[in-house]
Amino acid sequence: MANSLSARKRARQAEKNRRRNASQRSHVRTAIKSVLRAIEKGDKANAEAAYKAAVPALDRSVAKGLMSKNKAARHKSRLNSHVRAL
Repeated sequence: MANSLSARKRARQAEKNRRRNASQRSHVRTAIKSVLRAIEKGDKANAEAAYKAAVPALDRSVAKGLMSKNKAARHKSRLNSHVRAL
């Protein structure tokens, strides 16, 4: 456990950031899964709507530093190709 005052504060901040990051990551993963579920069902309209909701979530995760821009671009590209294939 942290002993100095500054180390205790840093531990508190780290825990707060960890929880916020976990929440954001969960939100992104849920958005991706909703697109994949719509694709599995073969519902093109629903898949397109879910994709349009997932793109800003991916972009937000890049802006917040949770994900690299290349990883987000890869997710968007693959999801878009699956949606177009329907």
